[in-house]
Parts: sequence; structure tokens; C-alpha cells
Amino acid sequence: MTLPSPGDIAPVFKLASDDGSEFDLGAERGHFVVLFFYPKDNTPGCTTENCDFSDLSTEFASLGVTLVGISPDTAKSHLAFRAKYGLKSRLVPDPDRVAITAYGVWGEKQMAGRKYMGLKRTSFIIAPDGTIAAVFPVARVKGHAAAVLDKVRELSAST
Repeated sequence: MTLPSPGDIAPVFKLASDDGSEFDLGAERGHFVVLFFYPKDNTPGCTTENCDFSDLSTEFASLGVTLVGISPDTAKSHLAFRAKYGLKSRLVPDPDRVAITAYGVWGEKQMAGRKYMGLKRTSFIIAPDGTIAAVFPVARVKGHAAAVLDKVRELSAST
């Protein structure tokens, strides 16, 4: 599956959050949503990414943005991850890859010459009208959350 592009209708999904409440992307219309897909709790890059989004959560909130981290980990894993690092973003487990597949972020990866299937770290900004406003395939974790925040600020100023 390919990544949705800016201007496409964002694939809508409902999944249980780490706290047991339901996250329904369709119910989030009217404000920006940032979905950041990451491979695995408690790994160096994913920890950095989640901590960076968490550190900027107040700034995202001041713009009315809902932050949602999604990985194939379980709710139990997410709860422990959140507690260990004091994470502030909502975390949504997707072990059945419902949202992961809908957003085209599951596919072949390569590390140290070995090919395997996995989650390709990618973030999406969903506009208030439910369309994809921006897509960020992540090549480098450092500075990623700040770049997403800068783009949301730009988009907010133009709406």
C-alpha cells in the first residue's frame, strides 16, 4: 500500500488507546491531528521521538492539535513506556496493523544488509477538514517533532 498524499482524505479508523478509551480519528474533525507512527516502544529512536513530541505537547495543544503515537506494540507495552518516560502524547496500540496498513507505513525495510518487514517511521498532519495536510517520512529522528510543529504552525496561520 502507498502512503496517502497531501490533499487525500485521511483514512479513518477507531482503535483503543493505551488507557482503554477509544481513539476515533473521524471524531477529530475540526482541528489538526498529528499521527506519528513509530516502530517499537523502548528503542532508542522511538524513545527520542516520543520524548520530543511529549516535550512539545504544550505547544501542539496551544494550536489545538491532538497528538497520537501509533505502533504495533500492545497497550500494556505503551502504558509501561508512557510511565517510564512521562510521555504526554496519546499512544494507540495497533498490533493488528489497522491504521498502520491504512496509512501505508508497513513494508520492506533494510538494516545492515538484511531485508525484513516492519513499520516505516512516518508522521501525518491531518487538517481540520479530514484531509492529509502533510506527510513526513522520517529519515532522522532528531528535530522531527519540531519540524512537524513548525509545519502545523504554518498550516494554522493559513487557515
